[in-house]
Amino acid sequence: LELLGKVMLCAAILIMLLTLSAVGLIGMVLRPLFLPLLALFDLAFGAISRAYPRVIGWSLRNKALVIGTAALLFALCWFGLIPRLGSELIPQVHQGEFNVDVTMPIGTPLEGTDAAIRPLERIILREESVDQIATTVGAEKTTMASSEEGEHTGKITVRLARGGDLKDKEERVIGRLRKTFGEIPRVKTDISLPALFSFKTPIEVEIKGFNLQTLSLLSRKVESELGRIPGLYDVKSNIQRGHPEIQIVYNRERLSDYGLNLRDVATLVRNKVQGRVPTEFRDRERKIDILVRIREQDKATIHDLKRLTVNPGARIAIPLSAVADIRLSEGPSEIRRIDQQRAALITANISGRDLASVTRDIERVLEDIEMPSDFTFDIAGQRREMQTSIDSLTFALALAIFLVYVVMASQFESLLHPLVIMFTIPLALIGVVVVLYAFHISLSIVVFIGLIMLAGIVVNNAIVLIDYINHLRKNGMDKVAAIIQGGQVRLRPILMTTATTVLGLLPMALGLGEGAEIRTPMALTVIAGLISSTVLTLIVIPTVYAAVDRR
Repeated sequence: LELLGKVMLCAAILIMLLTLSAVGLIGMVLRPLFLPLLALFDLAFGAISRAYPRVIGWSLRNKALVIGTAALLFALCWFGLIPRLGSELIPQVHQGEFNVDVTMPIGTPLEGTDAAIRPLERIILREESVDQIATTVGAEKTTMASSEEGEHTGKITVRLARGGDLKDKEERVIGRLRKTFGEIPRVKTDISLPALFSFKTPIEVEIKGFNLQTLSLLSRKVESELGRIPGLYDVKSNIQRGHPEIQIVYNRERLSDYGLNLRDVATLVRNKVQGRVPTEFRDRERKIDILVRIREQDKATIHDLKRLTVNPGARIAIPLSAVADIRLSEGPSEIRRIDQQRAALITANISGRDLASVTRDIERVLEDIEMPSDFTFDIAGQRREMQTSIDSLTFALALAIFLVYVVMASQFESLLHPLVIMFTIPLALIGVVVVLYAFHISLSIVVFIGLIMLAGIVVNNAIVLIDYINHLRKNGMDKVAAIIQGGQVRLRPILMTTATTVLGLLPMALGLGEGAEIRTPMALTVIAGLISSTVLTLIVIPTVYAAVDRR
């Protein structure tokens, strides 16, 4: 232990010496590089510090104009710009990868689906930007066949070559493929990008009602109308043509004439066609079922089934056709229920537009479609998830503002001064909305997270300012003089705090590297809010303080 203690002591001393040496060397090397920037900052700060007393003095003489202008800017952003901002659940991340879901008519065998996908693979590989593809045909054996999954479906995962603008590559390749695939008969394709934090399609329209025929008609009509909306692609309904099936309708009278029992005959036919497991094979600890059924060639067609013997062991063989009517029909592909009601689900992908504007177009289209009184529709998918998330984050933002106010009220021992400081939050919102509108950034969960961060950050500058003004007034200084001197003294710390935070977030805001689509909106939200609140805090907050504090 003594030896270990000596080693640790030597290591600690060595690390300290190396750290001090490194800091000194880094300072010596970087000092010539940063000197011009420091000189520029000092020059700018000098100009601001000389102008600030005149600006704040004018603001204190024109309180109504300053506060009214700030309120007008906030109202213009709230009522003028926010309604024009788009909204989405999560910004789409462009990873240079997308999926092509292929759907053939229901009932297409696995071999037919595979043959239909081969030409699509060749078309995709002709694209220069495509690096590699991976294809899956059919569904797992454990998956129950439906209109969405089965032997008639397949999936092609396409990965683009790295380098260049992945977003531009994806849009160009997907646009060409959609156009080419749309000209191929009997093959329906759905091209989608991988979604983060959501398993829902961007657009899902639910139509609920009891009558299946009416539901099918409305589904086709809505599907057709949605296909005309700009920005909506790959529109499809879960109500498709049914699975082809062979129906066996037994004739009880004929069964009785032959002395046969309906249940026995039905069980016999089912066991012959589907098979049964009379025993199992044991190999040490493994158990393998032995399935017994007729040969595939003996049940390949309706005529083969008609010749099945329903009374094995008897002197005279009775074919199935003698006691039952056998016909080819279609069963329903899928009967979906939502809230215990039959429902049709129409899904679609979005490209080139935001979720909110597309949703508004869909609502207008659905309002023009005549629906029976017992049928209803609802827009779900990512839109529902987005609304739920925004409601939760709005509550979190309100809670954050309340907690910040409570902490400041206990610190200042006043209810009025924290309220003045809270004015920095709407001032920050002005900059946020302007930047989002200017850069065409939609409201999303990451933007709301940035707003929650802002609620705790932007008040810092006002706290520093108001606290120092109160300190000066406690020492006997006049209110106006304390406001002007407090602003001058706290100007440099406020500007440096804002500058360091903005510079720290700048790499995120530049949108470099993969996943930048998630980071950039949040960084820009915080940067815009900080800059806006800092500039307006230095002018508006002292003015509001002078207006509301009558002492």
